[in-house]
Amino acid sequence: MSGDRETITLAEARELALAALTRHGCDKANAEAVASVMLAAEADRAESHGLFRLPGYVASLKSGKVDGRAKPAVSRPAPGIVRVDGKLGFAPLAIEMGRAPLVEAARSQGVAALALVRIHHFAALWPEVEALAAHGLAALACTCATPMVAPAGGTKPFFGTNPLAFAFPRHDAPPVVFDQASAAMARGDVTIHAREGKPVPPGTGVGPDGQPTTDPAEVLKGAQLPFGGYKGSNIALMIELLAGALIGEVFSPESGRSGPADGGPPVGGELIIALDPERFGAGTWGERVESFLAEMLEQPGVRLPGARRHLNRAETGETGVYVPRALLAEIRDLAGVG
Repeated sequence: MSGDRETITLAEARELALAALTRHGCDKANAEAVASVMLAAEADRAESHGLFRLPGYVASLKSGKVDGRAKPAVSRPAPGIVRVDGKLGFAPLAIEMGRAPLVEAARSQGVAALALVRIHHFAALWPEVEALAAHGLAALACTCATPMVAPAGGTKPFFGTNPLAFAFPRHDAPPVVFDQASAAMARGDVTIHAREGKPVPPGTGVGPDGQPTTDPAEVLKGAQLPFGGYKGSNIALMIELLAGALIGEVFSPESGRSGPADGGPPVGGELIIALDPERFGAGTWGERVESFLAEMLEQPGVRLPGARRHLNRAETGETGVYVPRALLAEIRDLAGVG
């Protein structure tokens, strides 16, 4: 692609990511897990969670904050609970190791939860819930972060962007999946707007003076705002309690007070809840879901959440990904590639 972007294949992007991660301290298992989630985002053209994140991953490795060779430990404190201690590594490998026991527990109990602790989560949440939907399970996932978002009525960072992801399986069709921040805009998108010199929509955040602004650089120095005022703020609060207090992990303000400010992922936890529709006695739930969704889609302009990502995924496999030249140069440098 001409201009300020270059086209590379997903395979080339993966090799660059693996090279950069292993060069700066990741072992093979952790590098492959991290690269997989970044490339899943690139394939879906969710740029703010793709290769854009690689310099942050590397910064965390170089700072010593993250153990790139961590070996997560899985335990079962209760029949319906799986707990994975990430050993201060990146989240993707811990999630992979917890998935199989979570699926088994959900099928056995009907409902099960995966508590991920002492992890550094820096990716989108939809890969974990979509993977569970592929096993025929409905799923919810949430995680905290460092303070970036002011609570409703406030002007100072307190909550993380505290995303919530949801997936529901379908028969012979892609699952319904959404992944959304409780902030009005994802942090990565604000950062990309600042990098490209584009204003953000009104209501995205406030500057250091507490006044509303559409300048993304000022929002990054000030505070983001929750979507829908108190509604988004309430969801952010719920996630702090679920992914913090419930599983014995840090709240966003506590995370922000620990570790170097290297631009990489904070330490914290994630909660994933899986539900097996087959165990709820609903019988023809699959047929009812299809009928319901078909009726919704009869309205012009309506689409299912996640549908655009699936279209992007199919197209990207043929066209490759369009990476900003400056970012690609930085990644090649991190990978030790000329």
